[in-house]
Amino acid sequence: MADYIVGLTGGIGSGKTTVANLFAELGIALVDADVVARDVVSKNSTGLKAITRRFGTKILLADGNLDRSALRERIFNSDKDRLWLNDLLHPLIRQNMLQQCKEVQSNYVIMVVPLLFENGLDRLVHRTLLVDIPPELQQQRTIARDAVSAKQVQNIIGSQATRADKLSKADDVIDNQGEISALKCKVNALHTLYLHLSSEA
Repeated sequence: MADYIVGLTGGIGSGKTTVANLFAELGIALVDADVVARDVVSKNSTGLKAITRRFGTKILLADGNLDRSALRERIFNSDKDRLWLNDLLHPLIRQNMLQQCKEVQSNYVIMVVPLLFENGLDRLVHRTLLVDIPPELQQQRTIARDAVSAKQVQNIIGSQATRADKLSKADDVIDNQGEISALKCKVNALHTLYLHLSSEA
């Protein structure tokens, strides 16, 4: 059971997943908010049943799974529905992540949360780690990776906390503009620090 939680975050295209996987290679358990968010609305889940009660079966696919694009369209056009959905899902996601943290066998656990500061989830962790790159590099990497337009990427970056805000809140920062070898060195150094901090917790 891991009693010490490090919250890992970073804007789109920053390299959060790469950093998380480097920690995993060192034997550290990961709890990923994006995975949990999918689990809490999986087929026959409590979350999906509540969503179906509110919006009807038209937000389901033929196989009984959630039709994400139909739900997105529905909440995109209604602040009230979006708030309702957030009020339903955020506590479920929080509870599920904390439960997973309790169950892992690891000296500490990395909780990967894209919107760690935006959703106030930094309150659940002992320490925060930000993967940081300049916005123009975020844009280049995301366009190359996801084949999306520059405007779409700008909208996503604009909807997240500012770089300055995240930098001011983070306990630790990894600058991810360099080579993978440099990144590994930074992760190894932080791993040593987190082992020390978790042993004292």
